[in-house]
Amino acid sequence: MAEPNAPLMNDEIEIDPNMLKDLTAESYDSTGYNTETTSLASSICKYTFENGRRYHSYYGPNKSYLPTDETEQERLDMHHEILVQTLNGKLFLAPLDTPQRILDIGTGTGIWAIDCADIYPSAEVVGTDISPIQPGWVPPNVKFEVDDAEKDWTFQPDSFDYVHSRNLAQSIENWPKLLSQCYQVTKPGGYVELAELSLQLNSDDNTNGPALLKWMNLVQEACDKIGRPGVTEDILRSRLEDAGFVDVVVQTFKQPYGPWAKDERNKKIGAMTILAAEAGTEGYGMALFTRILGMSSEEAKEICKAAVKDVRNKNYHSYSPYIVVYGRKPE
Repeated sequence: MAEPNAPLMNDEIEIDPNMLKDLTAESYDSTGYNTETTSLASSICKYTFENGRRYHSYYGPNKSYLPTDETEQERLDMHHEILVQTLNGKLFLAPLDTPQRILDIGTGTGIWAIDCADIYPSAEVVGTDISPIQPGWVPPNVKFEVDDAEKDWTFQPDSFDYVHSRNLAQSIENWPKLLSQCYQVTKPGGYVELAELSLQLNSDDNTNGPALLKWMNLVQEACDKIGRPGVTEDILRSRLEDAGFVDVVVQTFKQPYGPWAKDERNKKIGAMTILAAEAGTEGYGMALFTRILGMSSEEAKEICKAAVKDVRNKNYHSYSPYIVVYGRKPE
């Protein structure tokens, strides 16, 4: 049987009837769905270390508020799989035709770049990031560079067929400069694609968990204060159009939190969000809550723990929009 299509924002995700049988029970275990996980191992102390997590420091401690430790790397790889499944198994949406050079900005663990290199073995795939957390053994057509995407680039003009960026909204302040450089290095006729998970929390049946909603709103508040606000369809579209790209296409999908959906694909995506929930809420929340909002480490951790509890509650049927936008450089 064919897999169902990814839910666009106008499509309602049908709830598994098993989730509605006993509303007095919160755990997915009551439905026979096992969500038990083991804790991720602590990584060694390196770079800046606070709140039990390791953070980037080479380009300054506030360049990124996300950790770089092994826990975060495992979360990044898990979220990569979540986002690929959200796009029905696709790494990107731009209509590429045998690209020869591909650039992945903010490559993280490099998993997207490596998967893309496997799809296009004749292409050179370059991944850049502020932290050298990529593997040493990679396909021969992949290379990684440590670089700050907001500084001046050294790539030659018109040298990439495709430039990709995913989930950098909380790391970039100067988007006009970044996208101007994307435009400069993209070949005429080539594409740039931005993909971002929104900081909005939605529910088609109005069952957002209050603790998860509180966590999301606090992350949004902190990001607004540091000049790195969340995104909308209009914001992402404008960023590409203002940079000079044409034929801009925007598509928005739903990323569910928890395996409450009826169809198996969305149930799998939701189950993976449970696996990533603890590392994700602390990864995005702890530095922002303590450094920017002035919370104690204990208060910040309690907010993160409460949000995770909501993700694991079968009676809360929440999702966030995952927005993908791509545009073409005129020939």
